[in-house]
Amino acid sequence: MLQADLYQPVSPVLELRGICCDYGAGRPAVENIAFAAKEGEILCLLGPSGCGKTTILRAIAGFEPVRSGQIFLSGHVVSSPDLMIPTEDRRVGMVFQEYALFPHLRVQDNIAFGLRHLSRRERKVRVHDMLRLVGLEGFERRYPHELSGGQQQRVALARALVQHPVVLLLDEPFSNLDPDMASRMRQELHDLLRRTKTTTILVTHDHEEAFAMADRIAVLNQGKLEQFDTPEIIYHTPKTPFVADFVGQADFIPGTVTNGMVQTEVGEFPNALGCEEGTAVVVMIRPDDVHVVSDRNSNVRVMNRQFRGSENLYTVALPSGQVVHASESSTVVYPLGTPVRLSVVATHTVIFPPLGVRDA
Repeated sequence: MLQADLYQPVSPVLELRGICCDYGAGRPAVENIAFAAKEGEILCLLGPSGCGKTTILRAIAGFEPVRSGQIFLSGHVVSSPDLMIPTEDRRVGMVFQEYALFPHLRVQDNIAFGLRHLSRRERKVRVHDMLRLVGLEGFERRYPHELSGGQQQRVALARALVQHPVVLLLDEPFSNLDPDMASRMRQELHDLLRRTKTTTILVTHDHEEAFAMADRIAVLNQGKLEQFDTPEIIYHTPKTPFVADFVGQADFIPGTVTNGMVQTEVGEFPNALGCEEGTAVVVMIRPDDVHVVSDRNSNVRVMNRQFRGSENLYTVALPSGQVVHASESSTVVYPLGTPVRLSVVATHTVIFPPLGVRDA
């Protein structure tokens, strides 16, 4: 019996089942949202402004009611149309964009704010452990205005983590940091969450941030869940044109199924959807799938070059007027107007109906 128990499925720490929320405006803010997070997993809610990311986060925290569906924490229903467990009883930690530190309290008192139920000694021990964990030993008596943006964020994280939350909710936590600081803080936070095995939901509109942080990503668009997968699957095999375009540069090349293959202006590709002969489709390709070499006999021309440090991103025009992007080493420089030959080596062939491209 003990041996069999080892193979029992582990219940998710957080589960959303068909969640709908609205603000009385006629159209739901989010509709039929369903996903689950395992213990220690980092999930990211990714999408443009207004897609419903923060609404979902607030519903998990207990700040927003659900019109339909259910939210479970540790196997217990905490939100449904006829039930809403108060935020303070959900054991969720939350870090806001502005960090929401108390300006009149020192660092140690900000961190200890939610520990009033503990003895003074227990509070002191927990705060000390947390200061060490987030690398702020020696800063305990400073006020928030005496800290840098990155240090303020660490205090906010420590205040959330010190209560051992079931789930940590992060609402665009790097939006107020400069790019270099944000990159460092992403790595530090990722390492911290791994060490503490904290189940985390992160909201962002930055796909690079999502790729760097998340085990799985929920891509949202206009209140609906477009795809829920690992970063690698979402990038290489997106389910919709919206996902393809949102998580990185993507070009959509028209093609037709002929002799069992998809024929396009840049070559032929496998008929991944098994479409019938003569079917019109579009093939998604990414710049890292495309390589260019100088060819004076080609009628493909370099239209633009963006230097990105480690790479050059080229925009090239095909004879039809179709535009394609190609990524090359930063040492490979072609002047504008250079005739080039394309070589497309796509690891994954992703095909969509033409209507899907227009809808995206």
